[in-house]
Amino acid sequence: MTDIDTGTDHLLARIEDGVAVLTMNRPERRNALSAQMVGALATTLARVEADDAVGAVVLTGAGGAFCAGGDVKGFAERSPGAPGASAERLQRANQRATSGRLWRMPKPTVAVLPGAAAGAGLSLALACDLRYAASSAVLTTAFARVALAGDYGSAWFLVRLVGPARARELLYLSPRLSADDALRLGLVNAVVPPDALEREAMAVARRLANGPRTALASMKENVALALTAPLDEYMDVEVTHHLATFATDDHAEAARAFVEKRDPVFGAREAGPG
Repeated sequence: MTDIDTGTDHLLARIEDGVAVLTMNRPERRNALSAQMVGALATTLARVEADDAVGAVVLTGAGGAFCAGGDVKGFAERSPGAPGASAERLQRANQRATSGRLWRMPKPTVAVLPGAAAGAGLSLALACDLRYAASSAVLTTAFARVALAGDYGSAWFLVRLVGPARARELLYLSPRLSADDALRLGLVNAVVPPDALEREAMAVARRLANGPRTALASMKENVALALTAPLDEYMDVEVTHHLATFATDDHAEAARAFVEKRDPVFGAREAGPG
């Protein structure tokens, strides 16, 4: 295991068995976002995306919560009125570097929710490829409750996961969803007892980190393209990705393992698409 210096105690990070584990760490505020946390998350995500030692990324929270989103206590303390143009530019950059990077990076990303995920915290979880929640977790968009429109990609991710009608309901009414509710809606992939959450989620992340990385990166790009591209355009790109993976060492190893009736051991580290 290798620790990563994020420059702040608000974000802890380590690399373990090929998995970068990023832990939002303000438990006294249910891991509400701070400027230090967001900045560190942006730089650390960029770092682990470029690190060949990392095959998958886990995002989680400390102290029994995932992330409460924006720091509402901090909102109440600031001056009234809309933030200025410089604040808008900064938030645009921050969103692209955090939830945007989680969505785009050519490595599998996994959100592990030990507890509450709200507002921008929920957006960060929805930006990940997979989500695993403790049975005690609660999810809510929360924005309507504080009279804000939503950020960090909230509506964009919700529409793709649950459709526009359900997305509107979740945004307008801001219901508190139990983990089982979230599972039924397709917002999480599995609900796990709290004492087994880290073990089960890390097992998935290790499997992804040690899998055929070029193929997984291509699959991630295929899914993203499938949401927006016409079928013929999508299938042309799909063929390009599929044929390119034939040339990888991972594919050759998988074919040998199939013939030899054993599990493949992936080790090739070709650059993924994009």
